[in-house]
Amino acid sequence: MSRIEQIISDIEDYIDSCSRYPLNKSKILVNKDEMDDLLSELRLRTPEEIKKYQKIINNKDAILNDAKQRADNLVAQANANANEMISEHEIMQQAYAQANDMMQQANNDAQNILDKAVSDANDIRMAAVQYTDDELANLEKILVNMMNNVTVKFENFMETLSSSLQIVQANRASLRPAEEEEAIAQVQKEEEMSDYEDYTVNLDDEDL
Repeated sequence: MSRIEQIISDIEDYIDSCSRYPLNKSKILVNKDEMDDLLSELRLRTPEEIKKYQKIINNKDAILNDAKQRADNLVAQANANANEMISEHEIMQQAYAQANDMMQQANNDAQNILDKAVSDANDIRMAAVQYTDDELANLEKILVNMMNNVTVKFENFMETLSSSLQIVQANRASLRPAEEEEAIAQVQKEEEMSDYEDYTVNLDDEDL
């Protein structure tokens, strides 16, 4: 199992272990930091896997060089044997034919390895990108749902505060008429006391 496959398996295990919303088993609570760590490692490991397959592709040159070396050896051996055999022309033709066959086979093998390595690398990259996109899309849905829930709760809270404010303002307004009546009564009382003071007689006045 490659490291990318291991990371993908870890992400699947993590998702399975996450807590689920009450009354909604299709939604889960995800730790953002842990999910970010897994996705970051996946992004880091993907280029390493691609480099591994790139190394296989680079081995094509080594395979071709080895085949060429073997072909050269066959030709050299054929040239050496040609001096000892009667049909030098026939021997050389066989040697070159064998060398050409080996070169062609080596080219075919190298091309097959190259094609398979490129195909595997592309499949791994596309699978990793698709899986990552799916997980990010799922995480996006979770975050949107959480934001919507918070928005609804906040709006309900503001409505409750507004209702409480209206009640307080109404209570204050109901107190004002009583305060005004007390002020009027106090003014009338002060006026009556002033009238009593105007008619007060000083019994010690000598003019009396």
